[in-house]
Order: sequence, then structure tokens, then C-alpha cells
Amino acid sequence: MTDARGVNARLRKGEPLSEDELRWFAKGLADGSVSDAQAGAFAMGVCLRGLSDAGRVALTLAMRDSGHVMSWDLPGPVLDKHSTGGVGDCTSLVIAPALAACGAYVPMISGRGLGHTGGTLDKLDAIPGYLTAPDEPLFRKVVAEVGCAIVGASAEIAPADKRLYAVRDVTGTVESLDLICASILSKKLAAGLGALVLDVKVGTGAFLKTAEDAKALSRAMVDTANGAGCKTSVLMTGMDEPLAPALGNALEVDAAMRVLTGLEDGPLYDLSVALGAEALANAGIPDGGRKMEEAIASGAAAERFGQMVYGLGGPIGFVENWRRYMPEAPVIRAVEAGQSGTVAHIDGEALGLAVVALGGGRQVETDQINPMVGLSDVVRIGTEVARGEPLLRIHAARAEQADIAEATIRAAIRFGDPGKATPLVRDRVA
Repeated sequence: MTDARGVNARLRKGEPLSEDELRWFAKGLADGSVSDAQAGAFAMGVCLRGLSDAGRVALTLAMRDSGHVMSWDLPGPVLDKHSTGGVGDCTSLVIAPALAACGAYVPMISGRGLGHTGGTLDKLDAIPGYLTAPDEPLFRKVVAEVGCAIVGASAEIAPADKRLYAVRDVTGTVESLDLICASILSKKLAAGLGALVLDVKVGTGAFLKTAEDAKALSRAMVDTANGAGCKTSVLMTGMDEPLAPALGNALEVDAAMRVLTGLEDGPLYDLSVALGAEALANAGIPDGGRKMEEAIASGAAAERFGQMVYGLGGPIGFVENWRRYMPEAPVIRAVEAGQSGTVAHIDGEALGLAVVALGGGRQVETDQINPMVGLSDVVRIGTEVARGEPLLRIHAARAEQADIAEATIRAAIRFGDPGKATPLVRDRVA
């Protein structure tokens, strides 16, 4: 008879787990018959011992099947994108409405912040009234009528992952390749997707610091997703500095809106177009890059974003007046360069942790996020700055919090020779 003690004992010994054992464990996570302590032991066992390729597929499918699996009957491809997490990465807010404007349907099930990286749902919580946890009829209605809806996983969608996701954040097992793969794909496959693109981050601001680790995760996720019948590819992208010039929830909504309304381009725009084009290609739609560019340039993507916000409880006319709805921090302070020179290095993880310390992320599960805090106008690697010029601006609730953040930021930004610039998209895995 399968039980949690036996599964964890076999994991500890490095013995392969069967499909039935993994399915039983996922069911126990979902229905509560597996305790938090047993779930934590499982997560640590997987982190230390790993799963076989077949075991990873079996865990992913078991977690998918632990709850409701959606299906769609829509006049266009059902697509999605997911990122492994970075700093200043708000591409989801650009890609979902742009894909909708290209004729796709995007039921995007997103998550909250993990560690030093921000979560898409936390960003959307900064918009007054926006429902990140609608019931399924409303979710389906917005997807069908608008073309996209960015929401959290309901209690019925991959409930085993909801338990394991929380355990990973507090047990130091976030970086497990097997658990990342199963967590991401179980929710995505439960959303009933026809095709998927994954953005696997690598660099100082990512969970994965080396190209080797990123390539291993990319290969595992592509093989698992394709094996489950969902056409999937990965773009491996650089995260050696923030993607957008802003970190923090309201500030990243502002950054995304600037791209959607044509006020700003840069890396956030470039990567959004590249990922959207890849998703369309996986659905058999050619010339996706041009289609994504036209969707943004025409204002159609911004219009879809506004319709999504309104459809999910947010204010009408958000796109036309978004700054009016975004909360502003009482303390805004420029961090000025102490010397002249070229920015050579940015510790993205340190910047992310500075935002968490300001209240823009969670140090424990019960922490409440302050949507207004964060960093803006972040300088980029390779920029020449003069002494006294701003490196970025801190948005804080209190002056003493800004003082602590400033010390962290100064240590995270170094001057010197930045070396040869690396491309934003480092590799593709399919």
C-alpha cells in the first residue's frame, strides 16, 4: 500500500518512484491527506535526489490531473507564455493582450512572487478592483470575449501544485529542476492549451545562474510538455539586469503600459515581441513578429488590455488614465552615482531582494505586499554616468526603508568595463 512515509523513504534512498506512487502523492497533496511536513520532505527529497525523465512527466501529469482540466471551443488557437522568473519582468502584461489582438486566446494562469522575483498576480493586484481569482464562468467569459485573461489558479486547477508551490517557497527548494517543471506545466496543461512558449531566465537576477542549468531545465520542460501533447518551445533569455527599468508591482504595471501605449520600447518590448512570435509559431501561425509589432503599434493590444481589466472588475478607461489609478509611494529618492564611469555589473537578485525588503515582495507566506514600493528608472549595463547622476529611484513607504535599500543598491551596481554585450535571447530549445 502506498503511503507518504514510504514514498519519501524511497526518494531518500534514490529509488525511482512509480507513476502510481506519484499520482497517489499528488492526490494526497490535493485532498490534504499528505501533511505539510510530508510535503516538505517530498520537496526536499526531489530537490536532493531528483526524478527520472519518466518520473518528471508522471509527476507533472499527476499534478495536472489532481483537479479540473479545462477544455476550450474557440475560433482561434489557445496559447500561453510562462517565465521562470526574473526582476523587472512584466512581459505577461504585454504578451497576453498582444496575442489576443493577433487572434489567439490566452487563458493565462499566473503565480505570485517567489523569492526575489515578482509575481504577475501581485502586479495586477495593484490595479483597483482587478480580480485575480474570478470564478470559472467569468474567466471563460473574459477569455472568449476579450481574447485574454490573466488570473491565478483556482482551487480546482492543479490543487496539488498549490500546496507544493507554497512549500517550495519556505523550504529552500524553489530551484529544483523537477519541481519547477512540474509546477509550471501542471497549471499550464490544466488550462487546456494548444501551444506554449516558455521563457527560461539565466543570469544574476534569475533563479538559474548558469547557461548549463537553464539549458537542462529548458530541455526537461520542452520534452515533458511535448510528451503531454502541448506544442512547446523555450527561449533562454538573459537576466543579468532588470528587463524593464522598474521593479515593484505598480511600477511594473506602469512599465508595461508604457510599452503597450507606444511610449517606450527597449528590452521589455523586444522580448515581448519575440516570445509572442514564438507562441504563434508553435500554433502554426507564421510571421508572428510582424503581427505582434502591429498589434502594439496600432493600439489594439492596449485596447485588449483595457477590456481585460474592465472585464475582471477593474476601472473602465484604465488604458487612457492608468497613472491616475496607480498608487504612488510617499518617499521617492534618487540614488546618485558616487563616481563617473560605465555601469559594468548589476546584481539583479540583490535589487529584487531590496524590493522585497521595501515591502514589495514576501519574506514569509503571510506577508502583505505594498504595491507602491519598488525601484524605477534603473540604469542599464553599459551606460556612461557622471558623478551625481541618478542610477535609479527608490519608491518607499518610509525614509528609513529607503536608507536600507540605498545601501543594498550601491553594493549591487559596479563600475568598470562591461565587456562584450550579450544578446537578450541566448538560445532556443524545441
